[in-house]
Amino acid sequence: MILGDVPETNAHEQPVGDVVPGWTPRPWPTARRLDGRYVSLEPLATAHAPALFDALGGAANDDLWTYRPHQPPADVATMADLVDQLLAMPDVEHWAVVPAGASAAGLTSFMRIDTTHGQVEVAGVLYARTLQRTPATTEATHLLMRYAFDDLGYRRFEWKCDSLNEPSRRAAARLGFTYEGRFRQHLVTKGRNRDTDWFSVIDAEWPFVRAEQERWLAPENFDELGQQRSRLEVGDRP
Repeated sequence: MILGDVPETNAHEQPVGDVVPGWTPRPWPTARRLDGRYVSLEPLATAHAPALFDALGGAANDDLWTYRPHQPPADVATMADLVDQLLAMPDVEHWAVVPAGASAAGLTSFMRIDTTHGQVEVAGVLYARTLQRTPATTEATHLLMRYAFDDLGYRRFEWKCDSLNEPSRRAAARLGFTYEGRFRQHLVTKGRNRDTDWFSVIDAEWPFVRAEQERWLAPENFDELGQQRSRLEVGDRP
């Protein structure tokens, strides 16, 4: 239903939502390899731990973990333990983010997977400094959105972050997500309160969002130094 439309009513003259024609539960989004131009997403494995530690570990990278529920791994063995912990989480699918021609340099995942209603959340996103502000990070999320919407027919794709994590909030807006509100005192993370901001893209919006992301990711949008010619700011839907 479009805002402003008169809702349908039932036999009791109560307003009800639109019919979703032919809806059936969606398939489970099992972690599988997803390849793009700038990055590949590989199902996370313990074998990724050395490369992930090189990209994300060490004292110089402690600030990357501020909004994560885990402490920064101190060495490769601790990173391997963390990977094993992630893989043991029930009902969560994890990927290693692998830039073209390089080793794993980030993490991302699907959680809050609801096949009955066709919704999924991208979560646990963590990128090395070498990936930040590059086409690879945009493409990583684009690949996951394409997988959920185009391959599996999901209706809703969610993004959530600590309300104090301004880079994540900006990324959500840039990628075309709509801000839906703030869950106050949602979590206690590392002994501190976390208010959580919720964002989403729904299936009716996806064709426009996808086209804008693909326009920005196209090789012709980057000059010979790899600098973007135009920004990605999805903005209002048509």
